[in-house]
Amino acid sequence: MAAGIDAPITVIGAGPSGLASAIVLARGGRRVIVRERRRNVGARFHGDFQGLENWSAERDVLDEFRDLGVPVEAPLHPVYRGEAYDFMGRRFPVSDDKPLYYLLRRGPGGGTLDEALLKEARAAGAEIRFGDEVKRAPKNAVIATGPRRADVIASGYTFRTKMDDAQHVCFDDRLAPWGYAYLLIADGRGTLAVCMFRDFKRHRECLEAAKAFFQQHSGLVMCDPKPFGGYGMLSRITRVERKGRRLVGERAGLQDGLAGFGLRYAITSGALAAQSFLGGASYEKLLRRRLGSIHGAGVVNRLVFQVVGDKGRAWALARLSERVGRRGLRRLYRGSLVHRALFPIAAAGFGDRLNHPGCRHVDCDCPWCRMTEKRDRLPDLQL
Repeated sequence: MAAGIDAPITVIGAGPSGLASAIVLARGGRRVIVRERRRNVGARFHGDFQGLENWSAERDVLDEFRDLGVPVEAPLHPVYRGEAYDFMGRRFPVSDDKPLYYLLRRGPGGGTLDEALLKEARAAGAEIRFGDEVKRAPKNAVIATGPRRADVIASGYTFRTKMDDAQHVCFDDRLAPWGYAYLLIADGRGTLAVCMFRDFKRHRECLEAAKAFFQQHSGLVMCDPKPFGGYGMLSRITRVERKGRRLVGERAGLQDGLAGFGLRYAITSGALAAQSFLGGASYEKLLRRRLGSIHGAGVVNRLVFQVVGDKGRAWALARLSERVGRRGLRRLYRGSLVHRALFPIAAAGFGDRLNHPGCRHVDCDCPWCRMTEKRDRLPDLQL
């Protein structure tokens, strides 16, 4: 017999996707219990900047979140202009009269997205339990426990600086294999990092190369730098609903395949999982209708990005710089005939466990391997 409307819904994990579910469920009149094994929100992050992308869909992402019932009240920096560099150090300005993305901070403490969503969830009436390890997920639960493997890592520094606000990204496989290096600065805070999709063992070497690059090309000056690391999982939309349990955010592998941006997917999937409980609709159908097209385009974009190499990316940057930035990026996610033709090929190897040379998780100190050493002491969540 199905659980009654008065039965509480368990949300396992207090990241953005889990808290988004809790907010929508609580405001919909359901009793919600959020169970988080860590002692606070944002424990995976270190006050580093992340981008909430605003180019993959036509509507502004903040308007989408408000319509879903998840207003984002964290401090945000709308970014209208940035500087992109190719592997030869050539600079390509990218700009728009609408935000390309919103810069925000992640981690525990005031002024972060994680704390803002926690405040919203509590105000909505959700019960939050920290330090609460779940060994077996109950039925009618939202599973928001984060990535189960690492298909992409970030290695970087957070720091203070007197530099002006700026946004820089460089596409060069010597700095970030199959990925990109980035420098984000706002209000005297900065984040320098490499986002790598292979050769994880080289993360320290690549980070130092990125640091030297931005010192040369942007005048990077860091005060009190603190190292940090992160990781993410990429997957197709498959098996996201299991015996009444909804898998959301990174637990379902929902991230943009091209650049690894995941916040849009996390908050949207969390809200849709809640809507499926409230209205009885299929969560997977809601998810595919809302995110299926742009997620599939991201899968294909990832394949193309890897195949064309540094020279192909340089050509693409030159074309993008000639267009209105957001509109040019949006073209990559419209689900063209080319995307549909290439999707079966791209999807066949998308999100496979790491099988490339350079990291087999042996004698490796990448962010995922360091976290795995801690996770190995904890039992896996049973669905």
